Amino acid sequence: METYCKFETALDILVGKWKPVILLRLFEHGTMRFSELQKAIPDITKKMLTQQLRELEYHDIVHREVYQQVPPKVEYSITEYGRGMHTVLKAMNDWGVSHIEHLNELYGENRLKEKGSR
Repeated sequence: METYCKFETALDILVGKWKPVILLRLFEHGTMRFSELQKAIPDITKKMLTQQLRELEYHDIVHREVYQQVPPKVEYSITEYGRGMHTVLKAMNDWGVSHIEHLNELYGENRLKEKGSR
């Protein structure tokens, strides 16, 4: 089982509240500057965005391009390797939408708001 069950490895990259959100924004918009990512994800702190981007860059999921100019310009994009995650992220997002609809059918929309769901 060890040789083919690497689910935990994939989860290590996707774990956390923000990494999937960051990746979905980059898949949706292509190359984005740091400030554009901040605007696209208003609830994330600058420190958390920086940390999450660094982790994704370490795993070769996100590419960081630094332009030597004044003022400094940094852009982020999905690497060729990272593009392999698109199907997984889309499937997870689609399932999340279906799950919210399912819970709405079971309990009504007000119940979800009471439980703190998005």
